[in-house]
Amino acid sequence: MFFSIFRYIHLYMTLNEVRTKYLEFFRAREHAVIPSSTLIPDGDATTLFTGSGMQPLLPYLLGETHPEGKRLTDSQKSFRAEDIEEVGDNRHTTFFEMLGNWSLGDYFKAEQIPWMFEFLVDDLRLDANRFYVTCFIGAPEFNIPKDTEAAALWKKAFERRGISAAEAEIGSEADGYNRGMKPGERIFYYDGSKNWWNRGKTGPATTPVGDPCGPDSEMFYDFGTPHDEKFGKHCHPNCDCGRFMEIGNNVFMAYLKEAEGKFVPLKSQNIDHGSGLERMVAAVNNDPDVFHLDIFQKMREKLSSFSKSGLTDNDTRRIRVILDHIRAATFLVSDGVEPSNKGQGYVLRRLIRRAMAHARLLNLEAGWLEVLVHSVTDSYRDAYPDLGSKENNIVLVLNTEYEKFSLTLERGFLEFNKMATVSAKDAFNLHQSYGFPFELTKELGVEQGKVVDEKEFRAEFEKHQEISRAGQEKKFGGHGLLLDTGEIKARDEKELVVVTRLHTATHMLQQALRDVLGPEVKQAGSDITVERTRFDFTFGRKLTPEEIKKVEDRVNEKVEEDLKVQKVVMPKAEAEKTGALFFFKQKYPDPVNVYFMGNDLESAWSKEFCGGPHVNHTAEVLKFKIAKEEAVAAGVRRIRGVVE
Repeated sequence: MFFSIFRYIHLYMTLNEVRTKYLEFFRAREHAVIPSSTLIPDGDATTLFTGSGMQPLLPYLLGETHPEGKRLTDSQKSFRAEDIEEVGDNRHTTFFEMLGNWSLGDYFKAEQIPWMFEFLVDDLRLDANRFYVTCFIGAPEFNIPKDTEAAALWKKAFERRGISAAEAEIGSEADGYNRGMKPGERIFYYDGSKNWWNRGKTGPATTPVGDPCGPDSEMFYDFGTPHDEKFGKHCHPNCDCGRFMEIGNNVFMAYLKEAEGKFVPLKSQNIDHGSGLERMVAAVNNDPDVFHLDIFQKMREKLSSFSKSGLTDNDTRRIRVILDHIRAATFLVSDGVEPSNKGQGYVLRRLIRRAMAHARLLNLEAGWLEVLVHSVTDSYRDAYPDLGSKENNIVLVLNTEYEKFSLTLERGFLEFNKMATVSAKDAFNLHQSYGFPFELTKELGVEQGKVVDEKEFRAEFEKHQEISRAGQEKKFGGHGLLLDTGEIKARDEKELVVVTRLHTATHMLQQALRDVLGPEVKQAGSDITVERTRFDFTFGRKLTPEEIKKVEDRVNEKVEEDLKVQKVVMPKAEAEKTGALFFFKQKYPDPVNVYFMGNDLESAWSKEFCGGPHVNHTAEVLKFKIAKEEAVAAGVRRIRGVVE
């Protein structure tokens, strides 16, 4: 059945065909086709991975000029680690491509909506009778009107193709969407929980002050599957039962949140459109299972040849996990990630090991991993040529991890199979001693009737983390390493010296910024590694090259002066009266440490609440250099600095 479905789908469209059509459609409408950014965000330490098409373009949506102009389009590689445990159903993947088009102060709704309808219905021949859209219902409390303009444009697009398109107000999550759909309704209004865009949380009330934002209009395809009432009494386009699949979102970036409760029109309105490529192809081919797409079918055929007993429908979930995880791992390694126990490397390691565990449960013969990597690179080499040139290295990295984990995995399975029940301590031991993924322990527990309590496991895990942190503090003589500037990690005394210099330099950088730019500069976040410091601060525009040099020179001037770096402990209220700086998001003890640079606290050049560690004299910083200055949000800039 699986293969007959695939042959039917293959007559329609592949990922490569739809991607090419999309980019060419917008190229013909004067959009510059820009290359995908890597999966590792450049200049954005708030997230481990690039998780959307908008993310790399944020500075330009915030007002910077893009070198390619005001009309852009691309297919952006994206990865969402939070979806790892969701993989196994018919629509969740960790890696995906996001088709996007942007107007940076150029066209707006009147162009975007007809173009999207034209592309989906005319170019891709999507069944318009199964196409539905949503619009913003309005927020009268914020003086933001109902988006009848978008609805009218959609209605006109439907009617031009002979389809009546009635409007419907569905409501919000709060009222349980208690109104069902009626015949002829195609345009549905929802509140800010569904149809409002801002970074982070949704809805006007939770939009950060100073952020651009606006209503959006989502597009859905109806696969016609029966409604499951466990998702609500009535079905509707935003229902999670599986009947409808979102295939794209048009963001109309029209407002700036100037203050709490106050939204003003943006001087330059933007369009930010994103469509998941895999979901779009699934809709075009009228099959909600994204694992029936050509890329996954080719991988599955390769995988089948390594099965000793043959793969069946009962193996579907395990197969999906393997296919998704190896595709994602291939792209991550291509973009420079290597398996490790932290950050991006930890996520990659988790993908590889989880895929290996499911392959072990399917009794796959050795060699399957390398063959799947080749299948991925073959399918994507036209769109991403660097995959081909990096293929040998990708195989080497993944095979090295495979060899490293193979024996451990076998031991883990042996230990698990000995257990009649699995306690939290057992699960932790499997994780700690055998590298056995907890989610796999949990999955196997469900399958074999061995109950695993996740809350107890997390508590056990936290207990060991606390013991580890206490040992780390003891090792470094009570420095603690948890500072107001973020968590600073050092593996040995040599590294601790470097981060200490960088930490002191970060204090100096903040004061230098205030000296050059004014007292409106305030800390908005920071992070220090052995390689660099990253300091976020409030400021309304890009720094000029002259200002950057002045800031850098100011820091080095104070290095040359060899100021004393001293600490005084005092009540928090008293410390605030001294004018010492502190990060408003940080919780400080009372009394608090105040570090200052100079002969006395009153006349000190720099003074801040802090938990240390610091150098004794500013000359120990040696030399400070600003490596990069950039935007991270509306009214927030970021500087990366190094010490030499």
